[in-house]
Amino acid sequence: MRLMAFFMAAALVLAGCGTTTDTGGARGAKQYKISSNATAKIQYRVLDSVNALRQASGAAPLELNAQLNAAAATHARDMSIQNRPWHFGSDGSSPIQRVQRVGYNGKFLGETISETYENEMQTLEAWLAQEDTKQVLLSPEAQDVGIAWFQEKGGKIWWTMVTGTQAQAPQVQSVAPSAPPVSG
Repeated sequence: MRLMAFFMAAALVLAGCGTTTDTGGARGAKQYKISSNATAKIQYRVLDSVNALRQASGAAPLELNAQLNAAAATHARDMSIQNRPWHFGSDGSSPIQRVQRVGYNGKFLGETISETYENEMQTLEAWLAQEDTKQVLLSPEAQDVGIAWFQEKGGKIWWTMVTGTQAQAPQVQSVAPSAPPVSG
C-alpha cells in the first residue's frame, strides 16, 4: 500500500513537471516532451524514486555515477539509431563493454531499457512490473546507477538505466614480521 501511495504522489508531482504537446492525433493525444535543461531534474527524480523503493526493500541507496550516465546515454541514442530496444549496441557492444569504455572502475550489474512515449515515472513503473528489470533496480549488491534517455523529434523516448557496484580494493594479506634469529 505504501508503495502505491508513493507512486501516486510521484505521479502527481511529475504531472506538474513535464511538458506535453498536442500531437494533433484523432483523439488529441498528448506527447511528453523533455526539455533540454531537464536532465538533472529527471535523473534525480528517478534516483529518489528508486532509492525510496530500495529503502522499502531493505537495500542501500544508489548513487548517480557520471560514467554510468555516459554509458546509458550512449546506449539510449544508439537504440534510437537502430530503432529497436535491445541490449547490444550497433557495433555489437554489450552493456559490460560500454561501461568499460567510459572508464567505470566498478562491476557492471544490470541494464534496463525501454522504448516508449511515456515519462520517466511511467517507465519506472513498467520496469517494476517486470521481475527481471525489477531485480536490476532493487539488487542489494548495486551501489551506482546511470540514468539517461534520448528523445526523437517525433516524441519517442529511449530510456536506459545501468547499475553497478564499486570496485573493491584488493585484499592484502598481512604477514607478521618474522622474529630475528636468536644467536647463541
